[in-house]
Amino acid sequence: MKKKVLFLCTGNSCRSQMAEGLLRHMAGDRFEVFSAGTHPTTLHATAIEVMKEIGIDISRHVSKSVEDLTDETFDGVITVCDNARETCPVFPGPTQTLHWSFPDPARAQGDRDQVLIVFRRVRDLIRKTLRDALDNSTI
Repeated sequence: MKKKVLFLCTGNSCRSQMAEGLLRHMAGDRFEVFSAGTHPTTLHATAIEVMKEIGIDISRHVSKSVEDLTDETFDGVITVCDNARETCPVFPGPTQTLHWSFPDPARAQGDRDQVLIVFRRVRDLIRKTLRDALDNSTI
């Protein structure tokens, strides 16, 4: 039976979407993966682009509200930004809650190349954190 994991951030446009795509790619045989936002916006085009660079297509993902998932039971809820941690709802059942604070790449400043560098850095940080968590069985 697969564990159900939810990644939660504010806009569900970058960090939680990348985490969803990465975990599904890395261990989709063991996890049913979701993402949502406390104040969902739209999927960020640069997040799609940097994920494609590593062979993961998140272009069909859509931003979702955590409010639509509050009746779901999750084995794990991972907040990926401080705001989501502060406003994370309580989910029914025994749920492991983790907090991984990643910088918001949507706030990146500069030209296109500088923004891409920030998105790649955050993507790679999420990937390393997930790999460590999988290796140590913390999710």
